[in-house]
Amino acid sequence: MIDMRIKSLFFDREKVIRTVDKAKRAVLSKAGAFIRTVARTSIRKRKGSAPPGSPPHSHVGLLRNFILFGYDRASDSVVVGPAKLNKPTEAPRVLEHGGVTTVTKFSRGKLRKRRARIAARPFMGPALEKERPRLPKLWAGSVRGG
Repeated sequence: MIDMRIKSLFFDREKVIRTVDKAKRAVLSKAGAFIRTVARTSIRKRKGSAPPGSPPHSHVGLLRNFILFGYDRASDSVVVGPAKLNKPTEAPRVLEHGGVTTVTKFSRGKLRKRRARIAARPFMGPALEKERPRLPKLWAGSVRGG
């Protein structure tokens, strides 16, 4: 009889761990969704190139539409960024950080390829920085006993 009363005073360790893990996945997923939304809305549909240092312009919509997020169980974190498409491309990395890439252009009836240096037009880093102050508030009240 005494054992039963004492045991009821302690936490159910497995239940606490499950509850915290569930809340963590929910909060991280919410954070990923917010960062994705900010990144997507920063990429505007415009003609021509964006000025260096500002988010890139969207011409076709692939970059903007394929910014995704997902919870990664292995690293216990959320990953947010452009999805890899079927055609291998360096474009998202080069736009974010700047660098050299191959540019294909249709000119005089032929496809022409040339190497080009691209100035950075970051969109993911600024999206994270814009959302960073709001992230701690997502944790408030996230773990509830049941």
